Amino acid sequence: MNNRLPLHILSAATVLLFAATACTQDELADDNRLPEGEYPVVIRATGLSVEATPQAAPSTRATVDGDWQGVQTVALKMGDAVKEYTVTATDADGYKSATLSCENDPHYWTSRDPITVSAWWPLDDTDITRMPAVKVAADQSKLADFQNSDFISAENQTVKFDDPKLTFTHRTARVAIELKPGTGFTSVDGATVSLVSLSADNGNPTAIQTYHASGNNYEALTAPQTVAKGEPFIRVELGGGNFYFRPQNDVVLEAGNRYTYTVKVNATGLTLAGCEIGKWDDGGGESGAAEDLGYNYDTTTKTYTVYNADGLLAWAEAAKSDLSFNCTLTADIDLTGKKWTPIGKGTTSESGYQGTFDGQGHRITGLAITTDNPQGESAALFGGIGGNGEVKNLQLVDVDYDVRQNGVAGGIAWSNFGTLTACSVTGDISATGGYVGGIASSNFGSIIGCWFDGNLTSGIGNGGIAALNYSTITACYYGQNGYPGVAINDGTDDTHRIDSGDSWQPAVDGMNAALTGNDWALGTDGLPVLQKKQ
Repeated sequence: MNNRLPLHILSAATVLLFAATACTQDELADDNRLPEGEYPVVIRATGLSVEATPQAAPSTRATVDGDWQGVQTVALKMGDAVKEYTVTATDADGYKSATLSCENDPHYWTSRDPITVSAWWPLDDTDITRMPAVKVAADQSKLADFQNSDFISAENQTVKFDDPKLTFTHRTARVAIELKPGTGFTSVDGATVSLVSLSADNGNPTAIQTYHASGNNYEALTAPQTVAKGEPFIRVELGGGNFYFRPQNDVVLEAGNRYTYTVKVNATGLTLAGCEIGKWDDGGGESGAAEDLGYNYDTTTKTYTVYNADGLLAWAEAAKSDLSFNCTLTADIDLTGKKWTPIGKGTTSESGYQGTFDGQGHRITGLAITTDNPQGESAALFGGIGGNGEVKNLQLVDVDYDVRQNGVAGGIAWSNFGTLTACSVTGDISATGGYVGGIASSNFGSIIGCWFDGNLTSGIGNGGIAALNYSTITACYYGQNGYPGVAINDGTDDTHRIDSGDSWQPAVDGMNAALTGNDWALGTDGLPVLQKKQ
C-alpha cells in the first residue's frame, strides 16, 4: 500500500509550516517584547514636597520632610501582584528621591510598553497586598510620633521602560499653628496645642496633641476629613486656662495639603490672625475667620471662665448634666435676647447647683424670663442652689421676670440651700400665683451682704430679700417699696430697709462689715456697686 501523500497536499503543509515559523521569528524580532525574567522592574521614587520639620536633624528626617530616610521598604503593585521593594536613598540630592528595587522576587518587564504601578508606605504587616487606611497618632508631641503618622502613596501611575519613575504624594493633611501673644499675655511660652473635634473614622483619634516644632510653631498630621463649622478645632492650654478657636466655616482637610493658622492667644480666648491653605511645603492665599467660644475650661478645677453671653450659655448647658461645674466671670455679660433656663431645681438641697459661681464683681444685664405654664414654672437665675453651692460677687441689673401662672420668682434663686454672698439685683420681678423674693424666693441656707432695689409683685407674698426664710440672712438691704425684707420668717432675719430718698451708704457700710473685704462701694447712681476683681 502506498502511504505517501500527494505532492499538492505536502506542498500545502510545508507552506503552512514556513508561514508559522516566519510569524514566530517576527514576534521575537519585535523591539517591545523582552525575554521573560531578565529585566527586573527598578523604579526611581520622587514627588515628596521638601519641607524640613524644624528641629529635625538631617539624620532623623522622614517622608513628612520630603526625605526618604527612615523608609526601608514599600509595597509595589503590578496587576494583582504586590511585592515588597527595598528603598535605597542617597545624599546625592539630599535624600529627596530613592531607588525602589527587589533582589529576590521582583516584578519583571515583559515588554517595553508602559506599565501601571501603585506603591505605598507604610505597609500593613498583616496583609501586604492591602493599602492600609490612614491612622495617625493621638500624641504627636514627640518628633518620631509626628513623622511616623505620615502615609504616602503613588496610585495607578503609568511607568515607562526608559524612564521608570513614580511620583509619591502624602495621604495625610498637615496642620501648622503659629501662636502669638494677644491681650492679657506677654508670652505664649509653655503652651500645649491640640487639634480637637476630629473624626474617629478608621480608629483615628478625636484629639491630637501637636509637635512643638520650634519657637511658637506647632504641627500635626491628620487623616483627610472635614471639621464642621462652629466646632472647637484648635485648643491652646496656657497659664492654667484652655483657649479655643472655632471656625466659622467648615475646615476641609485634604490629603497632601498644608493648613497654616496664625492664632493670637488672648485672656478672653483665641482670635485668628491669618490662615493659609496650600501645598505641603508652602501656603497659598485663603483667609479664615474665628468665632470664639466665650469661655475657657479648666479640667483640673472643673471651672468655666466666662467672658461673654455665649460662654455663660455654654456653662449653663454643661451644668444641666453636672451641677458641680464652677463658673467665674471675667467680664460683664449681656443676656439681652437670650433664652435662659434656671440652673438646678429648688425642691431639695441635693437637686440644686453644687458648684461655685463667682461673678468677681461683674454685672449680668438683660436677663428676662417669662413663663405661662399652668403646671408651674419659676423664674430665677438659679432654680436652686444646693447645700454645697455658692454664688458670690454678682450683680444682676434690670432683670425682668414675669411668672404668669403657677410658679415663684427670685432675683438670684428660687430656693437657696447653700450660700449667697455679696450679690445684688435690680429690676422687676412678678409671680401671679407664687412667692416673690428680691434675692431668693425661699432661703434654707445663708444670705450675706446682699441687696435688692426694684419692684416686686406677688399674689401671695413679697420679700425684699426673701419671701420665705427658714435659716440665716445677715446684713442685707432692700429699697422701700411697701414690703418687708422677709415675708414669712422662721429663722434669723437681719434685713434693713433703705427708705426712698435716703442714702445707701449705711447699706454699703453694713454689708462690708459682714464680708471679708470692702466689696461694696457707692456708685455714681447712688446704689452700691461691687469692686471688680478682674
